[in-house]
Amino acid sequence: MSVPAAYLAVIAIWSTTPLAIKWSSDGPSFIAGVTSRMLIGTVICLLLVKLLRVALPWHRQAVQAYMAGSLAVFAGMLSVYWGAQYIDSGLVALLFGLSPLATTIIAVIMGTETRPGSMKLLGIITALGGLFCVVSLGTANATSSAYALYGIIAVFVAMLFHSVSTVLVKQVGKELSALSMTTGSLLVSMPLYLLVWLVVDGSIPEEIPMRAVGSIVYLGVFGSVLGYMFYFYTLRHVSASNVVLITLITPVTALLIGQAFNGEEVTATVWFGTALIILGLSIHQWGNQLRLKPA
Repeated sequence: MSVPAAYLAVIAIWSTTPLAIKWSSDGPSFIAGVTSRMLIGTVICLLLVKLLRVALPWHRQAVQAYMAGSLAVFAGMLSVYWGAQYIDSGLVALLFGLSPLATTIIAVIMGTETRPGSMKLLGIITALGGLFCVVSLGTANATSSAYALYGIIAVFVAMLFHSVSTVLVKQVGKELSALSMTTGSLLVSMPLYLLVWLVVDGSIPEEIPMRAVGSIVYLGVFGSVLGYMFYFYTLRHVSASNVVLITLITPVTALLIGQAFNGEEVTATVWFGTALIILGLSIHQWGNQLRLKPA
């Protein structure tokens, strides 16, 4: 596959996923929407494993890797689906754009990376300043102002789950293929999703809007399967610094998509916070290269 095509596919999928999450809960409950999505993704992954004859090991280290992956697939997705009910899709993408910073901090705490230097710290502080602008002044732009702060907190927690999962998977899942990792994580997560659905909802909607059906199918096929496969493919062929550019692009494109297709009003405060977050990510990733070398 063309590497540029895979790169652009990741940007397109990650940019449209937040809005698709909101639309998938337009009719069915949020837990029914995410459970349906993961069920579709699990079936597709199992079919791909069978057709491509990919190994799906269940030894101790593999199970540990799948459980680490389920932190993002189950805990992270459950949180983001709940929070997405109360905030605009652009804010969801914006909060997830902080994942490279969160991953660095978590890796340092867990001892897998060294303490960041002054430029990386400056980038973290700048991005957190942008987050503060969005949270403190941008909640009025959310779908439901009464629960906007709770929605932002839920998506922020989801981003932290995703970051912790990333660090753990890098430790214990290095030898597993992207398809094996995705399939195993989904298989571990599906019983948990079904249990939560039975406890929280337990009912099948009699009528689901076509937009919600299309969103669930799109998320099951692209968000849960192809998005991860394109991402890991890109990661193998493109430098890490260029992959990070995806997290700088998708918050902006997601804001524009939400504004164009869902009528989401993006205030000047949110744009200012977005600019600070992107600036912080840029300083964090490339700040050390801007330093003047001693003569």
